[in-house]
Amino acid sequence: MVRIRLKRLGTKMRPFYRIVVMDSRQPRDGRAIEEVGLYHPIAPEGPQVRIDEERVKEWLSKGAQPSQTVKRLLNKQNITVK
Repeated sequence: MVRIRLKRLGTKMRPFYRIVVMDSRQPRDGRAIEEVGLYHPIAPEGPQVRIDEERVKEWLSKGAQPSQTVKRLLNKQNITVK
């Protein structure tokens, strides 16, 4: 199954995440099919999340399932997830 989830980057105590589309059997930091956004939790409120809305909607229409964290981030950005 294809999932939209977070891929961790950064150093200890300074996390930085990419929002990626990948096979659910891949490890967390494994090879992604496509990168569709960024999440930087340490940044100020405004630039914390950047998402390519068109690509996310396309993957959702193809049946990709977002993780709980990604679903929360998408809803925060007013991108509806069923």
